[in-house]
Amino acid sequence: MTSLQPELPEQPNEPTPAADREGESALLAALMAKDRKATAEFLSRYSDSIYAFIRSRLAPRYDVVDDLVQEVFLTAWKNIRDYRHEAPLQAWLMGIARHKVEDYYRARLREPDPLPDAASDSPAASVTPDFELSLDREEVRSKTWRVMTGLPEQYRLALMWRYWEKISARDMAQRAGKTEKAIERLLARAREQFRERWNRV
Repeated sequence: MTSLQPELPEQPNEPTPAADREGESALLAALMAKDRKATAEFLSRYSDSIYAFIRSRLAPRYDVVDDLVQEVFLTAWKNIRDYRHEAPLQAWLMGIARHKVEDYYRARLREPDPLPDAASDSPAASVTPDFELSLDREEVRSKTWRVMTGLPEQYRLALMWRYWEKISARDMAQRAGKTEKAIERLLARAREQFRERWNRV
């Protein structure tokens, strides 16, 4: 496996050329016919981008990345006949990957929070840190990434779900089966820890 890259990867949503779409159609037909070579080509063509996407969102929990990548392709194979060609095949797979990552976030945030509530009542904890902007600034991406990967997992996932995936606290609460207030407290503690670690790095 490659070493951790701090840069946030671009999501490959560009439309494919016509020739690529024709190639996709041929590949899909072969997959539906259960052709082994087509299955190998399918994995070879798309596994790297799916792996990179999932790895970037679960860092540093690399121990679960392979499992989620496998789940993405298993889901794709089971639902390949439902693919409607409305988007490039890679975009369809990326959509499945996003759902798998979100399922992981949701499951982890549903677990009891073993961390103290002390920071949630701090005035500073209610202030959104500069790291929201830093995600778009090349010169501080490396530091942002180091700080994020050093946070406790629930804090890291909460921040990534809220600020990277742009999911509102209300939606996070609904999807994680928690109250909105509980999610806001979790985000407040996470932001506070981010600040503290940022100032120490």
